[in-house]
Formats: sequence, C-alpha cells, structure tokens
Amino acid sequence: MEAFGQFVPLILIFAIMWFLLIRPQQKKMKEHQAMVAALRKGDKVVTQGGILGKVTKVKDDNEIEVEIASGVQVSVVRSTITQVLSKTEPAAS
Repeated sequence: MEAFGQFVPLILIFAIMWFLLIRPQQKKMKEHQAMVAALRKGDKVVTQGGILGKVTKVKDDNEIEVEIASGVQVSVVRSTITQVLSKTEPAAS
C-alpha cells in the first residue's frame, strides 16, 4: 500500500500534463488536418512562409498549386498551409 502512495503524485503530474499539453495539441492537429483536407480551388490561403495566394489546382492528397501573383503559380505541400483566409462556395450541381 505504501508503494502505491508514492506513485500517486507521479500519476497526478501525468494527468495534469495530459490535460494541459497533450490533449490541446492533438485537438489543434485534428483541426489543421480537417482544414487542409477541405481545401479547394479558389480558396485564399497563407503558407507557413507567410506567402498569400489563391488555390488554382488541387493536384493530389499531398500537393496543391497556389497563384501568388498574376500568372505566377507555385506548387505547395498541403500541410504547409497554415490558414484559409476565405473559402469558396461549393459549385451548385
């Protein structure tokens, strides 16, 4: 019984770290993955490098094409998109 009493503070520290650090980080990561998965043509985005652009083409699951100036398009890894400034409306079917 005495050995269990020594582990209680350790268990409490782990529980506090779980709720203050690990859980919020996992939630933020899931939100980012959902945002990146929902990208489509016409969305205005910000990359990790601070470049503002407009999505012109969704190439595959890992890459998109972003227009950063008139006639200037760059390929960007999807996960480097940090923010979507404005979403386009889905096309009416």
